Amino acid sequence: MTRGGGPLRVDSVLQGVLEKHGVSKQIERHGVLELWPEIVGLKLAEVTRVKGLDDASLFVEVRSSAWLMELSMMKDAFLERVNDRLEEAPIERIVFVLAETT
Repeated sequence: MTRGGGPLRVDSVLQGVLEKHGVSKQIERHGVLELWPEIVGLKLAEVTRVKGLDDASLFVEVRSSAWLMELSMMKDAFLERVNDRLEEAPIERIVFVLAETT
């Protein structure tokens, strides 16, 4: 209930709880997981896979060492593209890692 006696909207209550516990920024950052192919393009999406987030770091698995080297040199451009999509919770760094082979 609000001070005026009316009901509260669930989304406003939830947003307040998430912000209070410091979770809302991390939830926004997780949106990058789905947006990665759109951000980097289909060709690069075929040779990369987002592994996950650790606080403000994005970890991306790369198919080969040649791609790893190439993408590492372009890291700042990718970081800028990613952060263009995030409003309140920018990614601080992207870490490219070589994919494990099975």
